[in-house]
Amino acid sequence: MVDFSNLYRKLFVDQLRTIHFDVLVVGGGITGAGIALDAVSRGLKVALVDMQDFAAGTSSRSTKLVHGGLRYLKQLEWRLVKEVGKERTIVYHNGPHVTRPEKMLLPIYQDGTFGKITTSFGLKVYDYLAGVAKQERRKMLSAEETLHIEPLLKRDGLKGSGLYVEYRTNDARLTVEVLKKAVELGAIALNYTKVESLLYRSGKINGATVVDQISGKSYDIHAQTVVNAAGPWVDDVRRLDISTDVKTLRLTKGVHIVVDHARLPINQALYFDTPDSRMVFAIPRDNKTYIGTTDTFVDNPTQTPKMTVDDCLYLLQATSRVFPSIKLNLSDIESSWAGIRPLIYEVGKGPSEISRKDEIWQSESGLLSVAGGKLTGYRKMAENVVNILIKKTGRNNKKANWPCRTRELAISGGEDITPKNFADFVERGIRQGIELGLSANIAKELTSTYGTNINKIYAKFESYQRKSRAYQLPIDLVARLDYAIMDEMTVSPLDFFNRRTSMLFFNICEVEKNKKAVLNYMSTIFNWSEQDFKKYEQELNDAIIVATTAIEDS
Repeated sequence: MVDFSNLYRKLFVDQLRTIHFDVLVVGGGITGAGIALDAVSRGLKVALVDMQDFAAGTSSRSTKLVHGGLRYLKQLEWRLVKEVGKERTIVYHNGPHVTRPEKMLLPIYQDGTFGKITTSFGLKVYDYLAGVAKQERRKMLSAEETLHIEPLLKRDGLKGSGLYVEYRTNDARLTVEVLKKAVELGAIALNYTKVESLLYRSGKINGATVVDQISGKSYDIHAQTVVNAAGPWVDDVRRLDISTDVKTLRLTKGVHIVVDHARLPINQALYFDTPDSRMVFAIPRDNKTYIGTTDTFVDNPTQTPKMTVDDCLYLLQATSRVFPSIKLNLSDIESSWAGIRPLIYEVGKGPSEISRKDEIWQSESGLLSVAGGKLTGYRKMAENVVNILIKKTGRNNKKANWPCRTRELAISGGEDITPKNFADFVERGIRQGIELGLSANIAKELTSTYGTNINKIYAKFESYQRKSRAYQLPIDLVARLDYAIMDEMTVSPLDFFNRRTSMLFFNICEVEKNKKAVLNYMSTIFNWSEQDFKKYEQELNDAIIVATTAIEDS
């Protein structure tokens, strides 16, 4: 088995061209990655393609929470609350290095959406439905206790708060780790591979014609079943199909902004309501605080959704209402991201009222499409899709009759670690890193990020030292970059700075500082032409502009 690297792209293309697969998954976001993992773990031959980088769409642009669906109580979606509450525990146990508990404070105000009694009852119901562990169940706090935890909160009208636990994640890294596990088990996955048309035999889909977005060459991939998990582009793929159905997506945009933690020095994550009865998160992370999200309709998906001035003002005003002593303004925004949610259309519903439940449907030609849903429920969505696939493809495949295995299947980097032993695992990683000459903080960050894959990184540490000197890059950045290229299918600097490290969002100054050296490093590894170098440099510079600039609303 070769490394999961674009250095071997030709080999992967040859495999996609010549193998007849049971399943071709279109879309390399968290939904597609989950389907690929579930299917291959049950014995199916699986291919997955994405027209962009893995997780480049919604799956790198969420609130980065694997949360239990508290907001769905307002919509009386009891089943959804119960399901996602249980699923978040599974996601956490299968990958403690990318998901961890995060205490969340819900302040209650006299003029707010929630009352103290209704909040207490709601959180208690939430604990029950979601099967929350005893040590993580909600606590109700007085106004004085609330201000002791978060002294910057508005005091006028504060009645108290609810304290409960959510789970924070790195959405793009979660997607990549799930996909790496699928590849480890035998799936073939390739980014920058766009489906141009669907193939048919006797009126039934049996594959797709794809175009390699790097080489420009087209080729056919044959599969017994095609699963459309293209997120905001689900309808685009469906329009390639010869048959039609009545399901329609409704797309909404969510924007998050990032400020320095010193400008909004909250002690923990908060979830607060807005004058228009929505809810906004403020979450500390990596010496920053990020705030989100908006919820507005958009007509068409875009590969690079943009933050507008109105988006920014909405979030800044909502934050200032709860933190009146903090005068945040547009100049405080260091970075941002905007994502598109692919929701199922419901007549008469506003952006925040549309259900986040997922749906699966099949066209007359056999195209299986999945849309809606939340990051938290990706594994269960995948299980439901693969249950359908098993009925279609598994009759002559004894292995394919295995029940779903992903409930207890660790994702890449999560092998042999659990929430209980994760702290000890990190301590061992810190000691190993110190022995190699790293600082304790850097060793902790690397171990916490890569889980058991830290062993691959530490094994090549001597080469990183040479490359660090040669390219004038910090050694930990060299380690991340080498691993991203050799084991995570990174093609471009933007893949690295965005989907593999999130530096574009949470450390954009370091992106600016090191972008030239990273371009030089990758150019040497991939043997880029001068034209390639300029293309990837422009792509990264454009992304920096989008992340740091609010456009005027049309």
